[in-house]
Amino acid sequence: MDLIFIDDLRVTTLVGIYPREKAMAQTIEISLQIGVSTERAGASDRIGDTIDYAVVVERLRVELAARQFNLLEKLAEHVATLLLTDFGAAWVRVSIAKLGMMRGVRRVGVIIERGTKG
Repeated sequence: MDLIFIDDLRVTTLVGIYPREKAMAQTIEISLQIGVSTERAGASDRIGDTIDYAVVVERLRVELAARQFNLLEKLAEHVATLLLTDFGAAWVRVSIAKLGMMRGVRRVGVIIERGTKG
């Protein structure tokens, strides 16, 4: 299996359980590893034969700007499902972090893996 990756994507969304988090969108950081065969694209040199990371980034920006999540875990599941279902990934690793939420801690977050690694 091949990997397409997107590192340190910054997206604004409403996420959190505290009143201040529900009232104001915050910037989160997302890193993705997307498992997919890139063999066809490698032979054809056509973007239609692979997952277009520019389309993934734009879709995430739009989707997450319009949604609200209590937990990073739910947000990560949403992203993983989107990649598996709408983009045809076989396997994904989704890392999502809140930035500067706690004194003395640069990032807090969650990493999930979904799908079949092959």
